[in-house]
Amino acid sequence: MSERPNAFVTHTLDRTRSLEGTPLASFSRRALAWLTDFTIVASGALLWRIVIGDGQGSFSPFGSISGLIAIVAYFGLATYWGHGQTPGKKLFGIQVISISHEHLSLWHCIERALGYAASTLEAGFGFWQYFIHHNRQTVHDRIAETIVIRKLKTPAPVQTEPAA
Repeated sequence: MSERPNAFVTHTLDRTRSLEGTPLASFSRRALAWLTDFTIVASGALLWRIVIGDGQGSFSPFGSISGLIAIVAYFGLATYWGHGQTPGKKLFGIQVISISHEHLSLWHCIERALGYAASTLEAGFGFWQYFIHHNRQTVHDRIAETIVIRKLKTPAPVQTEPAA
């Protein structure tokens, strides 16, 4: 039985090397995608409150546990089911990818959604870290080991006619 060395062994080196040179999403695209998604979740919550008739007719995502759960559920599940793209990210041509795994797991997506809370601390400084981190990662990106890339359109395959 061979012993494992008592030293750190990276498990992500091949993955991070494979991402070298991948174009990263701009801050403006990320912010607009987030605002679009937040508008979707807030509209859904507002509609829900109107339908159930609680009389308030407003949505305060940070004022209740149910509001926070709605935000985490939306961002986590939409990112997972959309393979790294929420509706807002898809609209703005960006995608979340893992820097340590080939595919995003449900836990990565929920962890990233929970990380939004950490990014909002200290007057949103976690979001502004985009501008100082060399891989344009915000706090929630680093928590979940993700980056946000510009999803480039792949050209359609050219069909050739068979020779006569």
